[in-house]
Amino acid sequence: MSSDQEFLDFLRFSQHRVENALQTYLPNTSKAPSRLHEAMRYSTLGSGKRIRPMLVYATGQALGITLDKLNAPACAVELIHAYSLVHDDLPAMDDDDLRRGKETCHVKFDEATAILTGDALQTLAFQILSKDTSGQFSAESKIKMIEQLAFASGSRGMCGGQSMDLDAVGQDIDLVHLELMQIHKTGALIRASVNLGALSNSETSTDEAKRLDHYAKCIGLAFQIKDDILDVEGDPMMIGKTRGKDAKNEKPTYPSLMGLDGAKEKAELLRQDALDQLSIFDHAAAPLRGLAEYIVSRKH
Repeated sequence: MSSDQEFLDFLRFSQHRVENALQTYLPNTSKAPSRLHEAMRYSTLGSGKRIRPMLVYATGQALGITLDKLNAPACAVELIHAYSLVHDDLPAMDDDDLRRGKETCHVKFDEATAILTGDALQTLAFQILSKDTSGQFSAESKIKMIEQLAFASGSRGMCGGQSMDLDAVGQDIDLVHLELMQIHKTGALIRASVNLGALSNSETSTDEAKRLDHYAKCIGLAFQIKDDILDVEGDPMMIGKTRGKDAKNEKPTYPSLMGLDGAKEKAELLRQDALDQLSIFDHAAAPLRGLAEYIVSRKH
């Protein structure tokens, strides 16, 4: 079996596993408030690459953790991601009508429901982490996981990056500022995904943790660069959203500052750096290696 096929098989396996777990964790529409619960399920289920939960599973596998124990952290990080997309699409933010190939939450429902949907998905993530028993994590490990996810989601992580992104619209910023912004906006949650997987094993060494975190930093930045590239040259039907929004909104991106070729070269350098960090791990880390390759070659 080729390495590409092995990675795609693991990705599909992760997608199936987290989808089933999310079906269980998300409130049923038969329970009040049914419209809010419908919006939560609409915004989370049935679509998405599920890269972040896949990273939780892949990191756990690299460290010898049984994947059944990782459903809660995998779902928690995906719920945070889903909430962020709902809020990012709002008229006051990126103002988008299309997400993952279907109407955005505020278009399908209404703006107030979309705001509440994001709020409810975020809090559900922490409820899942705190109440989980299947992972058999110690109270100390749970606290560290909650702290990691909260930090990555807040003002010094994802929300902070989104704030920097909004402030940068129409402004002349340099590459240093752009990288800092993207490390917060996209990279923080990707790093949290890997770190949640690392925290699932109490015997993870300091060297392993540092290498995994550096790997995550590299792929997080590469992921955003590739998104910027796809916004320029991607097929809207494949990427599931409107193309050219960044240029239209005068948002600084890697292609706009480095040119398309420069952005592609930067993504490739990050890919190689990420792979170098995994040199101490055996074949169990193959999905992590495959993801580094996938991020820079994906079409959506």
